[in-house]
Amino acid sequence: MRPEDERQAEELAFDVFSRDCPSRTVLEHLTGRWGVLVMAGLRRGPARFNRLRRRIDGVSEKMLAQTLQALERDGFVTREVLAVLPPKVNYSLTPLGESTADHLLALIEHIHTGMPEVMAAREAHAAAGGGAPEARS
Repeated sequence: MRPEDERQAEELAFDVFSRDCPSRTVLEHLTGRWGVLVMAGLRRGPARFNRLRRRIDGVSEKMLAQTLQALERDGFVTREVLAVLPPKVNYSLTPLGESTADHLLALIEHIHTGMPEVMAAREAHAAAGGGAPEARS
């Protein structure tokens, strides 16, 4: 392999465990407090800002805007401004966003399925003196 080909291959090798790897910030955007919920919410189809905000209970306008901007910058979300008065904006997933959302939805389903075990573990932990179980929500 030519030296420039090796250098290019090294540049394309990503390692999320490395502090300086750009994949780490992408992972943070996707798995942060709101990223997973935005991606899952958009997997149902395009949505306007306020519809998405209503769907994701508890997210502030500021945090939703920041999350959408980060996911758009990373190539998971597209923002389409409709030429109407007043202007309207639709958010949707890119093909990369759709496939990523599918994986995130599988994680969500896995968590939902395992919640009885999680709740039992929390109660057992509390009973053993580990503190009160977290509130059920």
